[in-house]
This record gives sequence, C-alpha cells and structure tokens, in this order.
Amino acid sequence: MPPRKRTLFTQDSIDQQLQQIHLLDQSSSSENLEQLGPIIKQIHTGRQQDAFLRSVQALVQSKDAEIEKICGENYQDFISSVSTLFTVKSYTEKMKDNISSLDSSVSQLGRGLVEKKRALLQTKKTAANLDEAIDNLQACLRVLDVVHRVGEMIREGKYWSALRSLEDIQNLPQTSLSQTPFYRHLLSSLPSLRVQIKDAVTASMKEWLLKIRENSGEIGRLALETMETRTRRWRSRRDKDPLLRMSRVGSAVELVTYEKTEFNVLDNDRLSVDFKPLYQCIHIYTALDSLDELRRSYQADRKIQSDLILPIPLPLGSLLAVTQEISGFFIVETHVLESTGTFRSEREVEELWEGVVSRLTIAVQSALRAESDPDSFLRVKEGLIGFIMTLESSLYPTTSLHSFIIVLFEKYAQLLEKQFSKRFEDIVRQDDCMPMYIQSQQEIKTVLDVVWINDAERVEITKTSLPQNLPWSQTFYLCCEDIRAFIQKFYAFVEGVSQHHRNIDDLLSKSLDNLLINHISETISQRLIATPNLSQLAQVVTNVEHFQVAISELERSLTNLRTAQRGGTIRLKASSAFDVTLTRIVARIKSVINSKLDDFFELSEYNWVPTSKEDGPNMYLYELVNWLTTVVDSQLLISPSYVDEAYMGAAEYIADCFMDFLAGRNIAMMNENAITNLLVDCDFLETEFQRIGRPQLCSAFNELRTTTGIVLSDNVQDYLVPGKRQSTYSAVKHKRLQALLEKLAQYGSSRRDVAGRQLGEKRRKEADAVGRLFPGEGR
Repeated sequence: MPPRKRTLFTQDSIDQQLQQIHLLDQSSSSENLEQLGPIIKQIHTGRQQDAFLRSVQALVQSKDAEIEKICGENYQDFISSVSTLFTVKSYTEKMKDNISSLDSSVSQLGRGLVEKKRALLQTKKTAANLDEAIDNLQACLRVLDVVHRVGEMIREGKYWSALRSLEDIQNLPQTSLSQTPFYRHLLSSLPSLRVQIKDAVTASMKEWLLKIRENSGEIGRLALETMETRTRRWRSRRDKDPLLRMSRVGSAVELVTYEKTEFNVLDNDRLSVDFKPLYQCIHIYTALDSLDELRRSYQADRKIQSDLILPIPLPLGSLLAVTQEISGFFIVETHVLESTGTFRSEREVEELWEGVVSRLTIAVQSALRAESDPDSFLRVKEGLIGFIMTLESSLYPTTSLHSFIIVLFEKYAQLLEKQFSKRFEDIVRQDDCMPMYIQSQQEIKTVLDVVWINDAERVEITKTSLPQNLPWSQTFYLCCEDIRAFIQKFYAFVEGVSQHHRNIDDLLSKSLDNLLINHISETISQRLIATPNLSQLAQVVTNVEHFQVAISELERSLTNLRTAQRGGTIRLKASSAFDVTLTRIVARIKSVINSKLDDFFELSEYNWVPTSKEDGPNMYLYELVNWLTTVVDSQLLISPSYVDEAYMGAAEYIADCFMDFLAGRNIAMMNENAITNLLVDCDFLETEFQRIGRPQLCSAFNELRTTTGIVLSDNVQDYLVPGKRQSTYSAVKHKRLQALLEKLAQYGSSRRDVAGRQLGEKRRKEADAVGRLFPGEGR
C-alpha cells in the first residue's frame, strides 16, 4: 500500500483555517474551540504538528508586525490592540497548552487506536487462519468420514464400494489440504486399506469355500438323484422299445430323445448356492491387479479340499457319500469354469479331476482287495456308474473310470463264476436223479419260464394233464435258474458301461462254458462212479440231453441279450463237453449192465473138455436174457438210440466174455465140443435178440463165430493166405485164434489116444504158424 501524501499547510490555508475558527467572535460569548478538533486531528494524522506550530508562530509574528504597524499609526488602537493581543496571547498560550494537551491526548488516543487497529488486523488474520483451519478440518473430517465408511463397508461386505471410495480419496482435486502432512499420511495409508479390503474379501471367499465343501455332498446327492430319475425314465422307455435296447443313458439316441427338465442342483427349493463371494473376490482382485495370486490360492485351496474328500482307508459303506461329495465338488467347478471367464482354466480343473479319480480308483481297489463277495463289487459299480453318468454330462473325461470298472468287472466275473460254480456242483451232487413232479399250472408256468427247451416239447408239456412228471430232474431246472441268475448278475454289472462290449460278451461266453463244462458236465461225470442205478443213469442221460438243447437255446438268447451292436451269433463250446459226458454216461450204463452180466457169468458152469455136445444153452443165459430185456427196457427210459447202444454194449460184452473163454488165460485147455456148446449159447442169444426185435445185436458175435468157424471147419490154412484172411476173416484177431489153437493143442497133448495126440500136435503147429504171421506182437 503506497504511503499517504502528507498535507502541507500554507500560509493561506492556515489563515483560512484560523479565520474559520473565529476565535474572537464579538458576537459570541463563548470560545468556538470545537472547530479545532478536526484541524488538530488532520494535523496529527498528517504528522504536521511542528509545521503547523511554525505556521502558527509565523502567523503570530506577522500579526504582531501588522499590529505594530497598526499600533504605530494608531497608538491607542495599538494599546488596545496590545491589550487585545495579550489577551489573544494568553488565549493562544492557553490554546497552545490545550493543543499540546489535546495533541498528547490525541497521540495517546492514536497509539491506542493503532494498537487496536493492529490487534484488529491480527484478529482478522487469526480469523482468516481459523476459517482456513476450519475448512481444512472440515475437509479432513470428510476424508476421515470416507475412510471410516470404508471400514464400515468392509465389515458390511461392500468391498467394491470400499475400493471405489479409496480411489475417490486418491483422486481428490488439489486443495490446500493436499499439501498437509495429514493428507500425505492418509495417502500413504491407502495401500494398507487396500490390503484390508483384499484380506476381507479373501476371508469371505475362504468362508464361502468352507460352506461349499459342507454343501458338496448335498449338491452331489441331488445330482445323482436327478441322474437316477433320468436313468429310470430311459430304462422304462427302452423296455418298451426293442430298438432302444442297445442304447444307454448319455448315448446319442438318449440325448436326442431326452426331455430335459429344468432342475438346477445349485439353485432349487432344497438348496441354493450363492457364488457372490467368489465373484466379488475375483472382481476385487482384478481391480487390484492381483488375479493371478487369487487364481493360485483358489487352486491350492480346491486341491486341499479335493484331497480331503477321500478318507484313508475308504470304507465301502461310505462310497456313495464320497461319490456324492466328488460330484458336488466338480459340479461347482463346472459352474465356476463356465461363469468366471478366464479365472479358471480347463487344465486346472482337469488336474483336480485326474487327481481325485486316481485316488478314488486306488482307494476302491484297496477296499476291494480282500472282498470275495461279488455283490460288493456290484454295489461299488452301481455307486460308480451313477457318479460317472452324472459327471459325463458335465463333460469330464470318464474313460479311466470306465476302464477301472472293466477291471473290477473282470474280478467280479471271477468271483461270480466261483460263487456259481460251487452252487452248480452242490445242485448236481444233491440231485436225487428223479423226474420233477408237477401238480399245478402255476408250477408248470414257473418251470417253463426258467428252463430252455425246444418249442415242441414245451407245447407237449403244456398239453399234458396234471399232475405229471417232467422229463428232467431238479438238476436241470435249478441249473437253468442259476444260469439265468448268473447272466442277469453278469449283465447287471455292465449296465451303463460304454466300453469293451464285445470283450464282455466273450467273457460271458467263456464263463458260461467254464461253468457248464467244469462244474456241471464234469460234476455229472464225477458222480457217475457213485451211481449204480440204471434208472438214475437214464435220468442223467435225459438231463444231459436237455442241457444240450438248452445250450443251443441259450446261444440264441445270449445273442438277443448281447451288449454289442455288431458281431455274429454267440457260440458256446460246452455242447461238445456234454457230448463227452453223454458218452461217459452211456459207458457207465454199459459198465453197470456189464457188472450185472458178470454176476450171471459167475453162475455159469462150463465144462471145457466135454465128451459130448449139448443140445441146449447154459441155464444162466435164461436169467441173463430175462434180466437184460426187463431192466433195460423198463429202467432206461431214454432215447431209443441210447437203449440200442446199451443193448449193443451188453451183446458185445457177452461176446467178449465168450471170446475170453476161448482165448483168455483163465482157461488152460478146451476141446471142440466146448466150442460147439458155446456156439449153442450164441445161437440162443441171437434167437432172443431177434425175438425182442433187435436182430442187429447178433453182429456182436461175428468175431466169435468166424474164429470158431476156422477151427471147427479146419480152415486154418485158408486163414494163413493173406488174400483170404483180409477178405473172409477180417474180423478175426490172429492172437485170439492162436490162443484158441494153443488151448486145443494143450487138450490134444493131454490125450492118450494117438488120434487125439496127433490132432493136438496139428493144433500146435497151426498155432505156431498163426503166431508167425505177426511176429513181435503180444497177445
């Protein structure tokens, strides 16, 4: 502010001022001193006291000079003027004193005024500072309020709003507050507040992960229930439409025809999963440019949670709960993967999936290692297949799980085969070999629904009046029933499995062949030794024949039930085994018959050196023929071919016994009469065979008749001729002929008459000649 220009008092101005005062107003009775105040104030303000006094002094002097002049001209006037001047002087002095007093007073008042002015200015400055301080404090309070609200927002879970508030604080416009230490300290504290927001949103997500872990089992349970409903619906539809029989849940056909129902396992009336904490955390970390840190932390947490799902060791009873929890875990992962953009990668989820699947298969294998009950494997498979189909719909790779089920299936098939093999063996061993007795139509229906027989026999049985005896015994019925149960359990395991269908069909064929061959057919063969009854053996023959028919029917049934959509007819190899068993049974029947025939032969009383020929057969042959025709026809109620074979076997055995008489070692010698008597017995038997309508049995005695014919007709020399031997005597075994000739020679050598001894020598030479035909061969 420029200094004020001082007022300069000239003579004229002072005169003019003094005249305005009218100090000696003739008409006034009082002093007009009030007008001095403004003049003195102006003088004091301009600090012109000395100049003013000098001007007044000069005025006084000029007035004195003027007075002297006037006095000189007019003394009296002068005297009066002097008197007046003295009066003026006294007044002047008095006024001077007053002015001095007033000046000191004004000076004193001015100093007070200056001090007050200075105090006022200081007060105004302080007030301005206070106003500025108040403004700054109010700005600080506003900022502090924002910071306080940030804390409240963090506690209320409004993390994004809190973060935005921090950004607003950082982006405040430049003010006087911006230069304060408080503001700088506040800005320096913003990173820690961001860390608080980050920690709070992380804690919220951790708490959410804990709740997700607790709810994973319920999520999986709802998902598995939904898949089970879908499976039942498809199974019902598949049963009604044969064209859909080969399709499983999740196949292309099922997906096309699947009527999808809107049921969200993550949001329904029983459960609602809120993903807001995760989304909020992702949003905050993205804003803080720390998403990679969150991604690593989330993957590590989920890895730990996935590791905690499987208990070690795994109780089989908790497998369903474990698969439910795994299903829920990966359903949540699928939703996170689909709804969070690039936060989760498919590779990260696959790593978790592969780890869980690997641990699950190891745990299940360990739990099943000591299991011998195939039903345990079936329950495990049922638990796994629902789990597989549920997560297949979420596009998780399940090839390894399907392969693991096939591994389990192989073990299951072995245990199932072992279980049923014991049952089949028990059925065969406990059979009474008696026809099944049926009394009601319901029993007929039940049995016919189980067994495999041809249509003609089925119709015949249905038309037969009740009660009736079925052709087969309990063995055939119970075995058919268990075969059906075996097949049902076999295919029950692979229901829903999508891999290796053809191998499964082949494995079933091998298992059935093993059961039929080694545990039914072979057990039947083993039991033959302890079965001496012909009627029981006949029943076994009937059972085996029905098993052969059942195998053919079973092949057609398996072809219709096959799981693979390609390939030819399924073939079983067991039929040949039953052919062998049937041969063994027929052999056993022959053996039983032969054993009884041996009893008859023990009753025989032959004279091997009779002196004459007999007219009739040996008496035991009557009983033998009577027993043979009665027992075979009455007890062997089997196919005529087997009866014929039994008869032929008996005839051949009788012929062999006769030949053993002739060529065996038990009889040392005999004569021609004994041979003739034996031929009489053969004639009797052939006559009986013809009488019962079985003339073909006579062929059993061809060797015996040809061999004895050579001896009795004395045609040994003809036999020695190769051409005749091959054409006429092909049925003759030379060693037997040799033995017979030796016995005749032995008899001749024991004779005392010359003719007899000569004949004996002849027989010896003939025996030697026959023996030389094939040197080195024993008898």
